[in-house]
Amino acid sequence: MSSRRTPTGAAVLQSRITSAITEAVWDELAAHGYGRLSMEAVAKRAGVGKSALYRRWPSKQDMVIAVLSEFSVPRAEVADTGSLRGDLLATVHALRDWFTHPRFSAVLPDLTAEAGRNEALAAAIQETIGGPRREHGAAMLRRAIARGELPDELNIELALDFVPGPLYWRLNVRKMALDPGYSEELVDFLLRGLGYVHSARR
Repeated sequence: MSSRRTPTGAAVLQSRITSAITEAVWDELAAHGYGRLSMEAVAKRAGVGKSALYRRWPSKQDMVIAVLSEFSVPRAEVADTGSLRGDLLATVHALRDWFTHPRFSAVLPDLTAEAGRNEALAAAIQETIGGPRREHGAAMLRRAIARGELPDELNIELALDFVPGPLYWRLNVRKMALDPGYSEELVDFLLRGLGYVHSARR
């Protein structure tokens, strides 16, 4: 039997404040972009004092990265389906949902542009979001190698660029919708590009 207690009192209040701040960060990013976002504006939108923000994060960048990471990293966790095709299909669906989520899609273009001119922000995004998300993808590819579905000499770093690239390009650069069957066609294309071996080891 679990001894974990349901949060009450101050703990519930703190959770509500954090949720309000998180929503305010998303709203401010969408409305004004990273460059014009301020701790003062986030606090005002959330209905809290600035001290509530600084108790949680030392700077604007830390605050934004924490919010983005909490949203983005869990979405890269894909269950082991037992096959590379199943894992890739689940990954493509997860990427699609991430790229098209109303919150994330509204801020992604600005964040991409800002990271291009802000080295500190780009490094923080890579360390706290890109790195962990890529590790989830690497684990999927290593499972496929262990099953004999992919060659042992697979360049995992290159493969990790290869998997999300078509979706990002279609959705965020070309601004095109995904046709019915697109995910399955993309997965079949990825399998060929990755050197998929049909007769996996058992």
